Amino acid sequence: MTDREPYAPGPASGAQVRKDGDKWTLIVVRELRHSPDKVWQALTDPAQLREWAPFDVDGSLGTVGTVKLTWVGTPAPLETRVTRADAPRVLEYNDTRWELEAFGGGTRLTLWHNIDRRFISWGAAGWHISFDVLEGLLAGYLIGRIVGAEAMKFAGWQRLKAEYAKQFGVDSPQSS
Repeated sequence: MTDREPYAPGPASGAQVRKDGDKWTLIVVRELRHSPDKVWQALTDPAQLREWAPFDVDGSLGTVGTVKLTWVGTPAPLETRVTRADAPRVLEYNDTRWELEAFGGGTRLTLWHNIDRRFISWGAAGWHISFDVLEGLLAGYLIGRIVGAEAMKFAGWQRLKAEYAKQFGVDSPQSS
């Protein structure tokens, strides 16, 4: 059961960008009310990822090795190498790094994601919503995955994209 109707994301917060030469990294931090072990499972288990993440995988991300990762809305999977899976603390694959830190009875989750500068505000808005959906999943209420083209039609994503663009001082391509 999903309960999307009353869901509205809060204001843009918890994200920053770093530039290193031509490389741009989006960093998103969220404090979750759940243990690192529970959050780790949601980050690595394909069934749980299908509930909140903007991609699907054909195997667990919880062990070093290769999986096929398909971003929602893209036609072909990417061969993805999990290079670090130190449960429940650090997960690294492709251009993505997750860190989980026990914090206040829950977990401080930090995502580093390399991204094209033109799409930083899009990515921040998308991850913001995905983290809200993740929090709901972990708490046992389902908002339903809001990703890809569906997210771009969602008023909350449009507002967040504009707020993050202003916060980061970047222009953003127009979405249809």
